[in-house]
Amino acid sequence: MFLKDFSFKLPKELIATKPVYPRDSSKLLVLKKFKLYEETLFSNLSNHLKEGDLVVLNNTKVNTSKINGTKINHNTSVEFTFISNINKGLWSCFALPGKKVKVGDIFIFNEVEGTIIKKDSETIYIDFKENNLEFIKILNENGKISLPPYISKVRELNEDDNTSYQTIYSEVNGSIAAPTAGLHFTDKIFEDLKRMNIGIEKITLNIGPGTFLPLRKNKIIDNKLHSENFLISDDVAKRLNDAYLDKNRRIISIGTTTLRALESSFDKKNLFKPYDDYTDIFIYPGKKIHSIDGLVTNFHLPESSLFILICSLIGTKTALEMYKYAIKKQFRFYSYGDACFLLNQDYD
Repeated sequence: MFLKDFSFKLPKELIATKPVYPRDSSKLLVLKKFKLYEETLFSNLSNHLKEGDLVVLNNTKVNTSKINGTKINHNTSVEFTFISNINKGLWSCFALPGKKVKVGDIFIFNEVEGTIIKKDSETIYIDFKENNLEFIKILNENGKISLPPYISKVRELNEDDNTSYQTIYSEVNGSIAAPTAGLHFTDKIFEDLKRMNIGIEKITLNIGPGTFLPLRKNKIIDNKLHSENFLISDDVAKRLNDAYLDKNRRIISIGTTTLRALESSFDKKNLFKPYDDYTDIFIYPGKKIHSIDGLVTNFHLPESSLFILICSLIGTKTALEMYKYAIKKQFRFYSYGDACFLLNQDYD
């Protein structure tokens, strides 16, 4: 399998740069079988679920991560996107423009200094040493959330994004991007789920920069994804196993990040296990997904790891046909776009 096998042409005007209001007024494409679809609104999601189903959400929260730093003695301003506080004062980050950042440079952020100690092809490492807590406070108070590059290249961050680019159930700090399938959820949808006796569970996967980075190897199996930390508690694992073992219940993953966490914690012998670790799982056709019965997800980039995951779930031929249909019907793509509901079966 090669990247070109997962390519399709997407008109730029279908890339959503703004959310819709209310959140659940976005469109939902339900895949019934090969080339057979139902177009509806996300507010009608519960019509496609069954009593006893278990819906699993990723409750991660998007951190403030973007802030400008000034290079000492050069008066050069650089925009940094901070990814992870690796250890004590050491952070990994991106920089724009990256060519203005060199090992040994010292940048100042509201009077707190950080030294560039390492730089590779994609990531920069900066150390704030004993001033880390002060830097975290500055980042929280003065930083901004980081919108996906296909949005930030078109428009500036606005005040509404601070709310729109968070799920209404976000709880745990740690991501630089939102679990976008969850952006469609409203209080009304949760009321519908509870009324239908549909279970709701939350896990956490902190989304890192890998969600925005392209696959670089032409041969699919030669690619590796960035590691991301995820947490599934003992109690949640038990309730997941109860649902899995009940043939009358289905496990429905809200988003690909939730699915990656569930699949990483699952094996057929021991079922779901509690987890607090990292995963770099890469799901592509030929790798069967065992942990879920259905998936709600947005429409993803061509040749991306997320679209390839969809192909593993429903079959590449079906996925390409569905995306062709979605484009024809003017569905909106990516983070602020529309969603689809897919069952875990090969429709090809």
